[in-house]
Amino acid sequence: MSLIKAKQSMNNLEEALERLGEALAIKEEENTLVVDATIQRFEFVIELYWKTLKRLLELEGIQTYTPIEMLKASYTVHWLDDETIWLQMLNDRNKTSHIYDAEMTNQIYQNIKSYYPVLSSTYRFLKDRFTAES
Repeated sequence: MSLIKAKQSMNNLEEALERLGEALAIKEEENTLVVDATIQRFEFVIELYWKTLKRLLELEGIQTYTPIEMLKASYTVHWLDDETIWLQMLNDRNKTSHIYDAEMTNQIYQNIKSYYPVLSSTYRFLKDRFTAES
């Protein structure tokens, strides 16, 4: 995997995290458009995390083929602190493709609020680690 692709992945992830933060900053939780947009942005962030971590692991010589393999490998090399919350994020991301009721939508939205600090701190850790190596 090229260093250039890894850097681009980090840039894309940073932008997606900023956009998720913007959506979470809107305090209109009863507005279904805000909730739906936040969930969509969460989907983007998780997809970009999967691709970025996979690329960064490849730079370390570690091959992964699925999001769960990537999470386990990232946890093993101490890039992720809490494997359980990351597996829950992946599970919620998978559920977002099949949300048909307001209760599940609201639960995932509430979960995203608690995930955001983890997503942000992990990004900062990766950026610091990755920048130090380039």
